[in-house]
Amino acid sequence: MELRDLEYFAVVAQHGNVTRASEALGLSPPALSKSLRRLETAVGTRLVERSPRGVKPTAAGRAMLERIVRIRLALADAAREALELGTARKGHIRVGTSQAEDQLVFAAVAALLRESPGVSVQISISSNFIMLEQLAEGALDLVISTLPDVPHEGTRHDLLYRDEFVACARQGHRLARRKRLTIADLAEESWAVPSPEVPHRQWLDAAFRAHRVRGPRVSVEAPAFRARLRLWSSTDLLGVCTKRLLREAGPAFGLVQLRAKALVFPRPVGAIYRKDGYLPPAACRLLALVRQQLEGPRKGPARSRAETTVL
Repeated sequence: MELRDLEYFAVVAQHGNVTRASEALGLSPPALSKSLRRLETAVGTRLVERSPRGVKPTAAGRAMLERIVRIRLALADAAREALELGTARKGHIRVGTSQAEDQLVFAAVAALLRESPGVSVQISISSNFIMLEQLAEGALDLVISTLPDVPHEGTRHDLLYRDEFVACARQGHRLARRKRLTIADLAEESWAVPSPEVPHRQWLDAAFRAHRVRGPRVSVEAPAFRARLRLWSSTDLLGVCTKRLLREAGPAFGLVQLRAKALVFPRPVGAIYRKDGYLPPAACRLLALVRQQLEGPRKGPARSRAETTVL
């Protein structure tokens, strides 16, 4: 079995057509067909089904494609490792993070670039669902965000700290001074929340269902955290926010936690990376700098998170 035959098969499966795949590879269709037959002979089974409309992978072909993706990632990892081995002071790293951790990651990246100006960093801010897909595909090296309850297949988790999601409102809200709030107290309030696929939105909806209370009454659904932050601080809309953010930035934006025990959700935050993948030295160093950020304030003048949060 030759590696090039595996790669050619993957391109054929991607295009669903031998002619288009041969054009993409710069091969003649007969040469590509010969490569497919050679691979099928090596594995002892058919990998594609041929029809007038093109080709598509068989069940064995789909299983083979999954293996090829892993081989591609392993080869790419090996090439990067050979290039970057032994130094955290060069190379390119790709980091995904959430809006709740972006300032933490930005501060760690700034520290990394100060000590290692030869490093370049690509930062993606998105949902866990998207970032974990990108991690599995090799498009990200590292994700710093909420840890899922169960690790995704092929990933490893390192806990950084434990946080909580809590209900919040502006300081002048009529419920802000109440010492105890129930779900029923919050059922008739208006909320600004993220879209339904976001985990803490799902927890919020589930909490209302668990108490057999209709709600929450969503007035604004906004995927961008900073848009929700602006709404919470300038209106009577309620929201869900991390306790860490409220502690650090709440006073600057006039936000407080609502005392509703039923709306406190655990939020472990950590680093997620591929279990068998290559984690560049610069990414390992970045993780160490993130931990330093969490240990306490840096020496010398520094802006607070509240001052660096952009609305």
